Amino acid sequence: MSIKFEEVRWGIIGAGDVCEVKSGPAMNKIKHSKLVAVMRRNGAKAKDYAERHNVDKWYDDADKLIHDPDVNVIYIATPPGSHEEYTLKAAKAGKPVYVEKPMARTHKECLTMVEACQRANVPLFTAYYRRRLPNFLKIQSILKDGIIGDIRYVNILLNKTLQPDIVWASGHDDNWRIVPEISGGGYFFDLASHQLDIMDFLFGPIQNAQGVARNQANLYTAEDIVMGTFHFDGGIVGQGTWCFTTSKISDKEVTTIVGSKGQVSFPFFSDHSVTLEVEGKEKEVMKFDIPVNIQQPLIQSIVDELRGDGKCPSTGVSGARTNRVMEILSQK
Repeated sequence: MSIKFEEVRWGIIGAGDVCEVKSGPAMNKIKHSKLVAVMRRNGAKAKDYAERHNVDKWYDDADKLIHDPDVNVIYIATPPGSHEEYTLKAAKAGKPVYVEKPMARTHKECLTMVEACQRANVPLFTAYYRRRLPNFLKIQSILKDGIIGDIRYVNILLNKTLQPDIVWASGHDDNWRIVPEISGGGYFFDLASHQLDIMDFLFGPIQNAQGVARNQANLYTAEDIVMGTFHFDGGIVGQGTWCFTTSKISDKEVTTIVGSKGQVSFPFFSDHSVTLEVEGKEKEVMKFDIPVNIQQPLIQSIVDELRGDGKCPSTGVSGARTNRVMEILSQK
């Protein structure tokens, strides 16, 4: 990459809910970083966001934001259905891209995005921000130090009751996450993408996978249950169950990594704890402080890379790998 910025000046396409706390405010908290423009198709909402977050410019046209000379990095925070389109436009304009997860609707779209940015010689980053959160860095350290011994297998369980989302699940137009034409799939694509990306982060790329997906409740068109197995180089195997139509008594979410000397277990979405159990030792439950703007550590790594001072661990290449695995597991 030949680009090196003195200051990273962000422009957001799709300044919606994810930008309220998780990402947008962090861009003004990092040294040598500034949020200078936002865009939404609804101009009134773009203006409202800009006024509430002290952003100088707002647009209702993505092309105008992309070609704003004051903006040198594009953050695409729209639903996945438009990620490819906007990434290609930003790359053509010669501007680095930070794109929300999942990276796109399909693995093919991801590859097109990667290739476009490579041709334009601009970096492409994906918003798998857990790669820089302290709880997942601690898990990485536990594995690297051999505390639970040789890794045998991984088990991912995500059971979600319909109750919190019953209005959306019944067909509410606002819930794009269960519209495959926009999201790529259902809640599996939205939530499992985080989990499978962390598997890639901890163990390297998933080499092969197989799965089965069904729509059991028939409340929307996307799959509502996915089960599958996968494996990594070195003999580590994994399995996962993702069901979004369970009862309240089955509502549970935990990932467990089992080794020859013990195990480490942790949630992705309920809290930020890590539980370590080693033979002959008392169980240890570790709690971690997470930034209010949860994407800030990853955004910091992007700013560092664009200034020539570091490397972001979540790229278009790694993000595309996660899309590939999700497609295989959900048989798309």
